[in-house]
Amino acid sequence: MAAELTAHQLIAQHRPTLDLALETIRTRAYWSPHPEHPKAYGENGSLDMAAGKAAFDALLGTRLDLGQPGTDDWVGGEVSPYGVELGVTYPHADVDVLLPAMKAGQKAWRDAGAELRAMVCLEILKRIADRTMEFAQAVMHTSGQAFMMAFQAGGPHAQDRGLEAVAYAYAEQSRTPGTAEWTKPQGKRDPLALTKRFTPVPRGIGLVIGCNTFPTWNGYPGLFASLATGNAVLVKPHPRAVLPLALTVRVARDVLADAGFDPNLVALAAERPGEGIAKTLATRPEIRIIDYTGSTSFGDWLEANARQAQVFTEKAGVNTVIVESTDDYQGMLANLAFSLSLYSGQMCTTPQNLLIPRDGIRTDRGTKSYDEVTADLARAVDGLLGDDARANALLGAIVNPDVKARLEAAAGLGEVALASREVTHPDFPDAVVRTPVIVKLDGAKPDDEAAYTSECFGPVSFAVAVDSATHAVDLLRRSIREKGAMTVGAYTTDAEVEQAVQEACLEEAAQLSLNLTGGVYVNQTAAFSDFHGSGGNPAANAALCDGAFVANRFRVVEVRRQA
Repeated sequence: MAAELTAHQLIAQHRPTLDLALETIRTRAYWSPHPEHPKAYGENGSLDMAAGKAAFDALLGTRLDLGQPGTDDWVGGEVSPYGVELGVTYPHADVDVLLPAMKAGQKAWRDAGAELRAMVCLEILKRIADRTMEFAQAVMHTSGQAFMMAFQAGGPHAQDRGLEAVAYAYAEQSRTPGTAEWTKPQGKRDPLALTKRFTPVPRGIGLVIGCNTFPTWNGYPGLFASLATGNAVLVKPHPRAVLPLALTVRVARDVLADAGFDPNLVALAAERPGEGIAKTLATRPEIRIIDYTGSTSFGDWLEANARQAQVFTEKAGVNTVIVESTDDYQGMLANLAFSLSLYSGQMCTTPQNLLIPRDGIRTDRGTKSYDEVTADLARAVDGLLGDDARANALLGAIVNPDVKARLEAAAGLGEVALASREVTHPDFPDAVVRTPVIVKLDGAKPDDEAAYTSECFGPVSFAVAVDSATHAVDLLRRSIREKGAMTVGAYTTDAEVEQAVQEACLEEAAQLSLNLTGGVYVNQTAAFSDFHGSGGNPAANAALCDGAFVANRFRVVEVRRQA
């Protein structure tokens, strides 16, 4: 097919961006090419907020035809957590037809080389970025995130994570030179001389199994890591969050075609209600890479059963914050209140267990008892969410009935320090919006242990009374080892306590945030600088994003010949 985008055009446009990304993953400094304020959009041909909303509205009730081979049905059924029926239908694939078609384009994609593949990926990301406001609406109405979060996390932050994966993929592929002249001296005899060529080759087809809560943020790293390393990618969205990834697939297919490659290198696998095609796809011999975000049970199943594939999982964990002492009590409370409230706690990084010494903590406002700390934190959350408009902007909507059920059941687990309340959304009366609940538990009671050692995904936190800082660190260490953690936080002014917490996190491989009292929160990570997960504890077997996340998606094959 004739390419509308030449290699020269792509490299001229996107190589500077790739170079900046490569430098930033080396320095771990702040950088992003994707603006995170809505006012920046509407420039340079991108959609502004009104145009993005209009584009999203135009999708409702339509058939999203991707032109994929093997389409045997049309499926849909997404209903927004805000109560809107999307009515979009998507191609259902006969995988016996689709998978061979996806493999057909891999030779040309492999032969294109690491640089051109990276440039094509960056063009895909650019076109997605031009439609950020449309994607924000799609993420909002599938995940239940409030608009501002859907815009930022589903737009620029997700695009950053995709670009980060491309940068790591390029760095790992270019670590080995393309060619080498090899000469070995033989004394008085003629030297041995070989010419060697080294080619990164893909493993096969990558399968991205999307999640409901962060379809783009969690989906883009695996998608772009596999694509940039030469693999075709089949995207299997969560049935309640198809639209953001379907739009992504459509953009990717358009760019691949424009660049002269087979658009079937990226395809969508939407499913009928209750079909559960993830297990079927995950064990197909053509699938050689799997990226998954979701429940521990299915992640464990993939790791045990998809033996033909390299499996990257982000599962569940129990995130913990130790509250031992602070020199900014109000700042600590405000930071924790925001962390517990953001997106109704429906983040894999939200703190669940707050370990607080039963004898109290030292603060810049004097000693505060366990009861005072929990009461003050409850007031901080109440103050943050007391205004319904602000509450809706922070909380978003409860993403599914299971989260609501867990929230309602949590109040029966112990003494309630902060009761959840219902919030009415002025624009979406059918949205289920709830403020967080904080439940007091005792870390020394076996009956309470079952509650706080299990993940309770959603706006539920436990204020766990512990005997001492040492007890808190012991509980933290055991929790990470047995249940995993995506994030750990600690507040302490004691150097020995800080060292003990840090050592526990280093030994158990958990990412640690210390004494956050400003505008950075334990449940947020920045692409190019922060590692999301570590791959070293049960919460995830991979980190977003490091060299290990991309290096096993390809192999280097050598061809050598006599010089």
